[in-house]
Amino acid sequence: MSVESDALEEVTPELVRRIAEALAEDRKDEARHLLGELSAVGQAAVLEQVSEPERDALVALLRRDLDPEVLTELDEDVRDDVLEQLDSKEIAAAARKLETDDAASLLEDLPEEEREEVLAELTAEEREEIEKALAYPEDSAGRMMQRSLVKVPQSWSVGRVIDYCREADELPEDVYDLFVVDRSGRLKGSVPLGRLVRTKRPVPITDIVDPDIPSVVVTADKEHVAHLFRDQNLVSCPVVDDRRRLLGVIMVDDVVDVIDEEAEEDLLKMGGVGHDDMHANTVRTVQLRGLWLAVNLLTAVIASLVIGQFEGAIEKIVALAVLMPIVASMGGNAGTQTVTVAVRALAMGELTAANALRFIAKEIAVGGLNGFIFAIIMGVAVVTWYHDWRLGAVIGAAMICNLVAAALAGTLIPLGLEKLGVDPAVSSTVFLTTVTDVIGFLAFLGLATLFLL
Repeated sequence: MSVESDALEEVTPELVRRIAEALAEDRKDEARHLLGELSAVGQAAVLEQVSEPERDALVALLRRDLDPEVLTELDEDVRDDVLEQLDSKEIAAAARKLETDDAASLLEDLPEEEREEVLAELTAEEREEIEKALAYPEDSAGRMMQRSLVKVPQSWSVGRVIDYCREADELPEDVYDLFVVDRSGRLKGSVPLGRLVRTKRPVPITDIVDPDIPSVVVTADKEHVAHLFRDQNLVSCPVVDDRRRLLGVIMVDDVVDVIDEEAEEDLLKMGGVGHDDMHANTVRTVQLRGLWLAVNLLTAVIASLVIGQFEGAIEKIVALAVLMPIVASMGGNAGTQTVTVAVRALAMGELTAANALRFIAKEIAVGGLNGFIFAIIMGVAVVTWYHDWRLGAVIGAAMICNLVAAALAGTLIPLGLEKLGVDPAVSSTVFLTTVTDVIGFLAFLGLATLFLL
């Protein structure tokens, strides 16, 4: 069972309620005890579920006893709130116990003056390591990597490597692979730990090294790293510079976090929300959502202008006002299905220039067939309702036109945004809504004007 699922089991609504009641009744020792019994993930879950005053009270209770791993598990807004309750010495103590990549993530969003205060509390070596990590771009392999690894010269024997691993004081807690380097520090390959312990001591380490292991350049984007781990089924991956000198290692747990973040980010962006505002205050949430609501308002005005061009037709045939939202809604839903598949395929590297035309053709065929099916259903319903076969034919034809247009827009919009270097998850849905609304209203009201008036 994963750590996350364990946390879900240990952090129940009843437990959160008991902690909140203990705080309200000033039973601080009980609240501290209840929270202290939880894992780092569990404590983070509690801090995210209680109110802001209760969270501040819990942090005040724990203070120096707060598990540093809790800070890495918290939502960004909640973590910022928690860090505000800690002084520079307490933050430095937490950073000291974390891996370099986690410590850098902890400090990167602090105000520059406060970050310098925290770094001043660290030793010169600790500060240098964190500053090196912060020097890399936020979404790069350099920011993700850990510098704690097992690196051995290619001239050693298996026995000497084993002795080194037993005697060295600063080795990582979890080791899956050992990395072999030459005199210049260039990566020559890796040796799985299991292979090492099964090999006789006199054997040169170069005899069991795997020279064809994948590696990533320190400047590689984190999405590229995630794809590499997924495609190669990796547990760890070395990070090198442009001269192939070994700098660090990325572990699978860090990549899982990246995959979760990217999936969450794409989901939020497709909903017109660029940031997870679950734990943000009301004003902050209004700011985060207001931009895309303004964009949506603009697209709605465009659709309304199209409707305005057929005001006379709507006045003469009231049924048009009743039926036209159906056409636009069907196109919007069909387009959302297509754009969701397209954005996901682009993110996973499954939709490329090599198969784009085949994907577009398939989606157009799907849109056409669905349009034909629902055109018959809706046409029969309209004829039964209004006893006018021409109105039924008009809405059926408009349905086909809009579902085909939705399929085409649902593929071309994300592909076009990707080509322009824009994240297709950000604005695909907004553009898609505009296309399906405009095409839906234009097709339905235009055909009605031609054939019914």
